[in-house]
Amino acid sequence: MVTTTLDAMASGGIYDHLGGGFARYSTDAFWMVPHFEKMLYNQALLGRAYLHAWQLTGEQRYRQVLDETIAYVLRDLHHPDGGLYSAEDADSEGEEGRFYVWRPEQIEEVLGSEALAAMEWWGVTKAGNFEGANILHRPVRGDVVRPPGIDRSRQRLFEARESRVRPGLDDKVLTEWNGLFLATLAEAAAATGDRRWLAAATETGEFLLRELRGDDGRWLRSWQGGRAHHLAYASDYAAIVDAFTRLGEATGEARWVAEARTAADAMLALFWDPVQGGLFTTGNDAEELITRPKDILDGALPSANSVAALALLRLGALTGGPEYVERADAILALLAEPAARQPGAFTELLAAADLATAGITEIAVVGDRRDLVRAVHERYLPNAVLAWGEPYASPLFDGRTDGMAYVCRDYACREPAAEVERLVEQLRAA
Repeated sequence: MVTTTLDAMASGGIYDHLGGGFARYSTDAFWMVPHFEKMLYNQALLGRAYLHAWQLTGEQRYRQVLDETIAYVLRDLHHPDGGLYSAEDADSEGEEGRFYVWRPEQIEEVLGSEALAAMEWWGVTKAGNFEGANILHRPVRGDVVRPPGIDRSRQRLFEARESRVRPGLDDKVLTEWNGLFLATLAEAAAATGDRRWLAAATETGEFLLRELRGDDGRWLRSWQGGRAHHLAYASDYAAIVDAFTRLGEATGEARWVAEARTAADAMLALFWDPVQGGLFTTGNDAEELITRPKDILDGALPSANSVAALALLRLGALTGGPEYVERADAILALLAEPAARQPGAFTELLAAADLATAGITEIAVVGDRRDLVRAVHERYLPNAVLAWGEPYASPLFDGRTDGMAYVCRDYACREPAAEVERLVEQLRAA
């Protein structure tokens, strides 16, 4: 079910076959005709899905989609100082999709004798599939890994398309959406070993700290034109906690785990409901409303409470902070009944519920053992956390021996592993 869906999306017109990245949604049942707007959060959430599919299956087609989606964001949505813009519009020159669609004669003009093969690959016809023009797609579902000749044609078409009038750019830098993409980018950098992605993830984290956290420590929601605006919501804080936790796991730098703890403490102080549990949408320092709502449903974006539950469980496992686990459990208890009735509306929360019920595998790699770290990073381990690099206050570092990896549950560890093979055996059995 998962791979069929991922293959259909990557083959359809909802995916940008020349420039990478996904449009916001499809207007039909075949993922063919998109609403051409491209949102940062879509790249974050879909990029993560293709990353995990690649880790689980080893299929190159999922890695290709991941690579091109991240490349799109870092090329077209990247602020020079490190933040990430929110979106590109659907329209250019007053027409929806004008930037993206092609007529056969346009392809022939660019590719000459190679046009016929390219048009066959991307399903281009004289009649077209969108208002007389063609949305590029792959008619053979899942067959998206391009032969060398088609890949050369892709590059030439991409370069020709760059001369067109681009869709409008929404140049706001939103804390929540940046946090979602940063979490994906950090995880992808760790899994692939791509140091450029890791540098970009670190740069994004530093931008957020510098530009979107006030001198008083209060996070703000939006940045544009050199200024930050609006008090951040619970969803912003939750995304930051998750992003900085994953950036710490990717880099081995203790400062990111410390920043995640600081953001988590502030989130709980500002948004926590002491009566019923869970996070209110607005902070206790925000304008008083008639009622104080809670963001609980996972839709196009995961809810603040779902992201927070997952992030707090992981942060608690890394730091040994019981208060984080207790608050995450309280969120799960608050939403257990509606989630059981309508699980499709709580998909991110279900990941947290699985983590809480199955238990977390805590992994510590102590000392300079990049080979052992790599063995952890390259595997899809959704119910594990990793502490390595610079030590910080955590039971995972207490009393450990340099040069060894420890695989633990509730900080009770198996025999330390000095070889990659032994560590992999323990991870399989965890």
